[in-house]
Parts: sequence; C-alpha cells; structure tokens
Amino acid sequence: NPSKKSRTRQMNTRSSAQDMPCQICYLNYPNSYFTGLECGHKFCMQCWSEYLTTKIMEEGMGQTISCPAHGCDILVDDNTVMRLITDSKVKLKYQHLITNSFVECNRLLKWCPAPDCHHVVKVQYPDAKPVRCKCGRQFCFNCGENWHDPVKCKWLKKWIKKCDDDSETSNWIAANTKECPKCHVTIEKDGGCNHMVCRNQNCKAEFCWVCLGPWEPHGSAWYNCNRYNEDDAKAARDAQEVKIHMCGKKPFHSALQRYLFYCNRYMNHMQSLRFEHKLYAQVKQKMEEMQQHNMSWIEVQFLKKAVDVLCQCRATLMYTYVFAFYLKKNNQSIIFENNQADLENATEVLSGYLERDISQDSLQDIKQKVQDKYRYCESRRRVLLQHVHEGYEKDLWEYIED
Repeated sequence: NPSKKSRTRQMNTRSSAQDMPCQICYLNYPNSYFTGLECGHKFCMQCWSEYLTTKIMEEGMGQTISCPAHGCDILVDDNTVMRLITDSKVKLKYQHLITNSFVECNRLLKWCPAPDCHHVVKVQYPDAKPVRCKCGRQFCFNCGENWHDPVKCKWLKKWIKKCDDDSETSNWIAANTKECPKCHVTIEKDGGCNHMVCRNQNCKAEFCWVCLGPWEPHGSAWYNCNRYNEDDAKAARDAQEVKIHMCGKKPFHSALQRYLFYCNRYMNHMQSLRFEHKLYAQVKQKMEEMQQHNMSWIEVQFLKKAVDVLCQCRATLMYTYVFAFYLKKNNQSIIFENNQADLENATEVLSGYLERDISQDSLQDIKQKVQDKYRYCESRRRVLLQHVHEGYEKDLWEYIED
C-alpha cells in the first residue's frame, strides 16, 4: 500500500530527527537518554556512568568531580552521581570518598588510626589530647599517633623521622637479641622484665637487659639506666658496641652514640609493652584460679588493674626517652631524670611480680605486694607527668635542635 509506506517513511524520518549525537562517544541517542548539569552540557547516560566510574575508582575523586566538558568547572552534585552510577561497588566507594572528605575538612573530626577500624572520633576542641575510639584504640587527636605524653607532637614527629632514617638505623642492631655479657651466648628477650638470667647452665649470669651490667646493683638506690653518660655507657655496653662496630665502617661519634642510647631504651620499653599486653591472658587464668580458692571476683580484680598500670607506665617511659633526647641539661632535667629512674625501677619490679611471682607466691602475698607496687607506680607516673607539664607551663625546658 503506497500510502502506508509513505507514513512509515515519515515516522522514521521524524524519529531520526529527534536523535542527537553524544559529544563523548558520538553515538546518536534520543534526547531522553541525555542528562547534564546547570552548565548546559549534556552527555549520554552510558558516557556519564563510565566517566564517573573512572573518576571514583581510578582517580579517587569524590566531591571534586567536574563536568566532563572541556574547560568546564561545574561540580557534579551527590544526587546526580548516585543517580547515574548503577554499580553498587562504585557507589560504596563514592560514599566513602565523600565521607572521608568531610572528615578531613572538619577540624573536630578524626579517623581512628587502628587497622580495619572505620569509626570517626569527634571532639569539642581540636587540641593535642588523648581520645579513645569505640574500638578501644587511644590516640593523640592532633597527630594521630598513639597517645605520647609527656613528649609533644612536634618532637615525636622529628623522632619518628629520625628513626626511619637509614643513615642512622643501618648501624643499629635490632633490640630483640643480645649477648650475655659473661659467656656471650645470644639471648632472646621473651618477657617485659629487664632482669635477665642466662640460660647457659654453665653461666646463669643475672644482668640488666638495658645496660648489660650486673643485675644486683639495680636493686639499690642508684639505679641509673635512664641517664646518658658517655663514660658509663661505654663501660656498660661494650658487648653491644662490638656488634655495632662490626656492622659499620666508621667509628662511633658522640652524636650517634647518644642517639643509640636513647633509641635502645625507647625500643626496649616498646618491646616490653608488646610482651606485657600478652600478660592479660596469663592474668585472666590466674584470676580464675584464685576464685577457685575462695576469693571473690571483686577481690581478684587487682591483677587486671596491675597489668593496666604496668602498660601505662611502659608507654609513658617509652616516650620519656623521646622527650629526654631533645632535652638540654639543666636543673629541671636532673629532676626529670630522677623521676624517670624511680618510675622505671618500680615498673621493672612490678613487671617481675606479674611475670614470675604470681605463679610461685601465696595468694595473699601476691595481692599485697602487687597492690603496693602498682599504687607506687601510679603515684610516680603522676609525679613525673605533673613535673613535665609544669615545665611546659612555666617554660622551664630547653631543647636541642638537631
């Protein structure tokens, strides 16, 4: 029928006239298949989807995605992005990107630095202070590192950079193993306490893990492992220095020796802190045993409290060596070192109680001496921190700029 063919030809022509080419892929689509922003640039749905997917998945862009048109700076709004993307993975990534952008731009919000934690911590004032996430991680709100009282963020940042510098750490032997100062058998530290006993049956020397000196004097009032004195340090660390000399071509310089002194003690407390976090499992078992010997649940909580205090003291001591590394000597620094030495000595005693004595002594003896010692540690830690903070407030501290 000639009239029917004519009508069909007219309809196809009209439909073809309504199609328009996409300015990205140059394929013709109906006008309804195009969308755009207030700038007036329109592109097909498929090109929009591919463009947004590339920007999100490959370039990691969120709120800063602009119109695909060349030279156009109009940003794509959230509703348009979510409407044009169909892949659920891309949508999820986009939501994460815009959330992250919001958090990063807000001075009162900070992501928790714990691995696999997706919580955000909010504060009223953006200060350098400790905050605790729902996951249990405590960190400094200002720098995101573990809470590092008494050292300030500025000095901790310099210290971390210094420790990462291969030019210094290449000369450093890992603190996990040392030689017995008497028989030279290699010993691995498997606990947090610094009181070491050589396992060599023909030796059995007792010595300090930190300075490698005999252990017996450390129980007296002149416990001095926390102070840097080049003459004393050289005598106490001969065995360790021989190892380090063998690893490097240049002789020790006083600056490097001083750095190694503080680094050694910093790493030692860090390692002990890791070991002592494992004490919770041992303490839990001991608490269950005590409850079987007619002690109530409340009565055995002193053991968990003791481990809490021990870990707090270890963390504080660890960062005191960062603080001390950058500290110039004056009358206040001597007071600080005395406080540091006292806390360190008490912490080692408490560590020894919890690692050895809880499996040997009677229940009442354990309770009394552990309670006395952790209370003393709490008190000495508080005194040390108060003194440092007072020094900050009164501008008593002078620093070494390296």
